[in-house]
Amino acid sequence: MKSIRVFCPATIANISCGFDVLGVALDTVGDEMVIHKVAKKGIRITKLVGQDLPLETEKNVAGVAGMALLEASGYEGGFEIEIFKNIKAGSGIGSSAASSTGAVWAMNQLLDEPFPTSKLVEFAMEGEQLASGVAHADNVAPALFGGFTLVRSYNPLDIIPINSPSELYATIIHPQIEVKTSDSRKILKTNISLKDGIKQWGNVGGLIAGLFTEDYDLIGRSLVDHIVEPIRSILIPGFNEVKTKSMEAGALGCGISGSGPSIFAFSKGESIAQEVALAMSRVYQNIQIDYDVHVSKINTQGIKILN
Repeated sequence: MKSIRVFCPATIANISCGFDVLGVALDTVGDEMVIHKVAKKGIRITKLVGQDLPLETEKNVAGVAGMALLEASGYEGGFEIEIFKNIKAGSGIGSSAASSTGAVWAMNQLLDEPFPTSKLVEFAMEGEQLASGVAHADNVAPALFGGFTLVRSYNPLDIIPINSPSELYATIIHPQIEVKTSDSRKILKTNISLKDGIKQWGNVGGLIAGLFTEDYDLIGRSLVDHIVEPIRSILIPGFNEVKTKSMEAGALGCGISGSGPSIFAFSKGESIAQEVALAMSRVYQNIQIDYDVHVSKINTQGIKILN
């Protein structure tokens, strides 16, 4: 192949209790990218539609991630990248991760897959470093592996795919304000109490157990964040009411998607997820903030080739 067109999924990171280690890929929201294999060495971004983002290779997450792969591959040629952004920057559903992972996954395909998926995560993390100042993997890992993933360790990098229950649906609402990941990290505490840590570890273990056993009640009980959400939620207008109304509509649990401002909820079944979407929407209609809302099943494939 000389060219490839791919769908790059949006992702929910942290998933309440799993700050920087848990993430999940979505099925109905994502970017598209077209990657061309060319003889001229280097990475060039030739088209960027949908968002006002840099075309310069060294300033674009797709370019930076792509260069990391290109340098490691030994390929003497290069790649041209077209990006069609459907995920708004600063939305909290993995905009930078979609671009970073789409670039490296497609390039790897065009080079006949010299790198395993775990290595692609490392390349994509270079893009996250550029976007947020931290090379985190909780968005890029699910985008590449599909479904839920756990970053068990960063050094060395160890990604664990997690089971995705078949009836689990996500509802995501994005109030039309921007919260930069780098800014939302600055307000976080660098130390936590042992008491809060114990509660958080219990919820991470409970959530993973619930996903593997498809115990929806256990999943819901575990979607509680004692550390990050109480701080970051102050940046999101209407957050507490959205969470309350989502739970009243039948959601299993509700929390901040990534660094916000998007808010996610998990539900058992699509019909409840749609009811949750209506409940979330009413909150922002009442406080007169524009929003986008999505309902999605879990994307167990991750990035995929489009015709």
